[in-house]
Amino acid sequence: MNVTLSATLAANEEITRRRTAGERVLHMAFGEAGLPVHPSLRERLEESSAQNGYGPVAGAVELREAAAGYWTRRNVSADPDLIVCGPGSKPLLYALLMALGGDIVLPRPSWVSYAAQAELIGVRPLLLPPPPGEGGVPDPDLVAEVVRRARAQGREVRSMLVTLPDNPTGLLPAPETVHRLVEVARALDLMIISDEIYGDLVHDPLTPCPGPATLAPERTIVTTGLSKSLALGGWRIGVARLPDQAYDLRDRLLAIASEIWSSPTAPVQHAAAYAFTEPVELVARIADSRRLHGTVVRAVAERFRAAGAAVAMPQGGFYVYPDFSFLDEFRTSDEFAAALLDRYGVGVLPGSAFGDDPHALRVRVATSMMYGETTQQRLAALSAQNPLALPWIAEALDHLDQALAGITGSGAANRKLASFPA
Repeated sequence: MNVTLSATLAANEEITRRRTAGERVLHMAFGEAGLPVHPSLRERLEESSAQNGYGPVAGAVELREAAAGYWTRRNVSADPDLIVCGPGSKPLLYALLMALGGDIVLPRPSWVSYAAQAELIGVRPLLLPPPPGEGGVPDPDLVAEVVRRARAQGREVRSMLVTLPDNPTGLLPAPETVHRLVEVARALDLMIISDEIYGDLVHDPLTPCPGPATLAPERTIVTTGLSKSLALGGWRIGVARLPDQAYDLRDRLLAIASEIWSSPTAPVQHAAAYAFTEPVELVARIADSRRLHGTVVRAVAERFRAAGAAVAMPQGGFYVYPDFSFLDEFRTSDEFAAALLDRYGVGVLPGSAFGDDPHALRVRVATSMMYGETTQQRLAALSAQNPLALPWIAEALDHLDQALAGITGSGAANRKLASFPA
């Protein structure tokens, strides 16, 4: 087993170390939502802080009912008895892989933990690229052939995972791609896991993107949480909607959960139940967050384009995935990411961390840590008509411009971090 510290967490710790040592680093390596907790959620957490019992393994009834309502409003059938809650969607995904068994089809690139979790439990992923210009799903035209070949070799391939919208690219699949993928899953009897943690952060809510659960509720698991839409990453709460009538899967998942996390944190469940009922003030907060993420991520993508990188404009979340294949100084994305950090004080993650070809000079850039260092700055970014004009965001964009000019040779060659005074 060759599993190391998660690339995102390792990068965050390294950048924190450098900042503590006095280095000026533009933090674009960590997928944290970068916004304050809404006061109504803090109130719910505080009022339930005396709840110190374990509670049901599946999660509190009020949370499961609220989550069922959340999905029902999105045209996804959801039975509270087939919803399982956990300490974040990440451990839920891990437990689901264990409960399902067999190998899994993943998009390439895809979030750093999918393949790592598979390796932890002895599952071998089949990594397939998305259709050109799309993200978060394996190309349906490739899935059938690859799965049949793997099964002919004796492998048990039982599931396929998609991410809507995608991490690391910020892209969505075309609706017809999702339809074709569902048809392939039915033909091959594959379970679909749809990770929709960024689902409420599609920049244009009118963008058509049917989730597989609306098309194949009988074979689709949906996972989500509040870490991205409401910036509650540190609270660790996630929910999983299991397929219609999947009581055997639920029982296996609960058995695993009972031995790993026992039950989610009670006060956090109470606050999360309130959030999933979608009260008006939280709907407004998510709308403001969506607008801010979209504005900043588009501005960053344009800067990468201006520097010569190939970039598909993100459609959701707060990530950009530029391709610098035109540079011949670097052999791998790891070298390129290291140079950005060491020479120019810009922290990003190499595409290799997401299962991409290590020789392709692609990196994942997270924009959500640019909103400010204090609660006051972040709230100002949320409410600003033009967040790009705020001094701290404008300064971060200038830092990025200088770094890109340096590393592409359009600025002073090999400019060192010292060129960016604190």
